[in-house]
Amino acid sequence: MRERALHDEVSLLRQERDKGRREGILEGEAVFLERQIVRRFGPLSTENRLRLKNATGEQLERWGERILDAPNLTAVFDK
Repeated sequence: MRERALHDEVSLLRQERDKGRREGILEGEAVFLERQIVRRFGPLSTENRLRLKNATGEQLERWGERILDAPNLTAVFDK
């Protein structure tokens, strides 16, 4: 029983570590994308900063690709 409890605790710690890594990666991607957007289109509104901060990985990837060809900021964030 003790061995099972130890195994469960290790599994939980690994899950928490992996979750923290994923969150860190998303945060880094959002910061990098914000820097690119600001450089290309100028300062972001509070609303758009929040969009970046709360974005999923898929959204960040899509917006990161769009910034390459977008004529304006609206085109980056359009669905």
